[in-house]
Amino acid sequence: MTTLARGVDTLTRDALAVLQPGFVGTSAPDWLLRRIGEGLHSVGLFGRNIHTPEQLAALTAQLRAECEDVLVAIDEEGGDVTRLEVRSGSSFPGNHALGAVDDAELTHEVAAELGRRLAACGVNLNWAPSADVNSNADNPVIGVRSFGADPALVARHTAAYVRGLQSSGVAACTKHFPGHGDTSVDSHHALPSIDVSVEVLRERELAPFRAAIAAGTKAVMSAHILLPALDADRPATLSHRILTGLLREELGFDGLIVTDGMEMQAISATYGIERGSVLAIAAGADAICVGGGLADDDTVVALRDALVAAVRSGELPEERLADAAARVRALGEWTAASVRAERAPQSDIGLVAARRALKVTGTREALTSPAYVAAFTPMANIAVGDETPWGVAAELTRRLPGTETGSYGQDVTPDAVLAAAGSRRIVAVVRDAHRHAWMASTLDALIAARPDTVVVEMGVPQSAPRGALHVATYGAARVCGVAAAEVLTGE
Repeated sequence: MTTLARGVDTLTRDALAVLQPGFVGTSAPDWLLRRIGEGLHSVGLFGRNIHTPEQLAALTAQLRAECEDVLVAIDEEGGDVTRLEVRSGSSFPGNHALGAVDDAELTHEVAAELGRRLAACGVNLNWAPSADVNSNADNPVIGVRSFGADPALVARHTAAYVRGLQSSGVAACTKHFPGHGDTSVDSHHALPSIDVSVEVLRERELAPFRAAIAAGTKAVMSAHILLPALDADRPATLSHRILTGLLREELGFDGLIVTDGMEMQAISATYGIERGSVLAIAAGADAICVGGGLADDDTVVALRDALVAAVRSGELPEERLADAAARVRALGEWTAASVRAERAPQSDIGLVAARRALKVTGTREALTSPAYVAAFTPMANIAVGDETPWGVAAELTRRLPGTETGSYGQDVTPDAVLAAAGSRRIVAVVRDAHRHAWMASTLDALIAARPDTVVVEMGVPQSAPRGALHVATYGAARVCGVAAAEVLTGE
């Protein structure tokens, strides 16, 4: 381990310490290692940084050669949002599937195994779980990332997930405070506003965060959402009333407060990332997440300099920046010293959970000949990304050689699907059919023309079951597709 670079003053070190930047490549660039030597204490990893577990372990070892207790963070929710398995699909179902099973011990075991795999690769901070109550069925960004729409269910599974993950020595970062579930706008693209009363907020949105804090979550991530009942002027990430008044003082959270990605349009298009970062730290945030889109040294330097300038101008109290940096370093020390529970790998726990989550409606008549899989593909939200494969086609093709597939968007016509399918039985695979009129109408037309159509819903199963056989998987992880294919082929 190298010592901190001489000549870097305490203020500059503190400004670097509160940043959680990303980078491009599968090994650490020189500029990143240099900034760690100067005081940077966190690094965020994305799918672009990961090829194999062995490569990831080598990368994290490279970072720890510069600072042994550096925080290496990742957005690994399992389910639809995976970075470890971005090119193959996750071995773990996401929150909605776990909520559908509603076995808190299973949720604990899934999170513990996911944490074990992260820890084995040197990752020690996971931007998960999502504790959002998906109270708005039209939510475009949360959906199956939520355990469900019932606050009590979400609370007990959030707590189980936090305990399971942290038993493996990986810090949980419960998100998106104070709750992103009642939105119809994706904060990656614009600033959502949630017009609910303080009473509803306390009873519904805050319940899972109270449970997470009671379970000992080491970090909480803020949401880029406006809640006029709490603060009509600034979104939660930039709100002193919400981060300090509500989260710190009222709920008693004493861990690390991390912002959601500052490049998201809810912040960058309204305040800019430099100004937004200063306001976030002043409001009570301790770590600035950036790097999903802006992943270079220039970004780190710009944010560092903005924080230093804000302290020197008197806009940002030096004590607040020092406190934030100290919380970052304290979490790094916890991860370095944490004692992991001894447990044998549970390589199939994700598939076990995916199987238990399935809801099957209709006649179970096994497919015995090659089928035609029509995958209706909505635009993926940025958190999920469009590079991660999903669906049942690959697994059905393995089981029923000769199975063909077609991917369709909102310009699809039923006649095109019917023509492509020919005499093969149609397996229509959808995600959130209730949110997409084009998907629902095409599905109805296919079923009218071909009543034996099988429907696999891999989003939130809000619409009534339809088709000769309807399988709800509660998520689009690879294991959800495997579990559905098992049912379709009679296993």
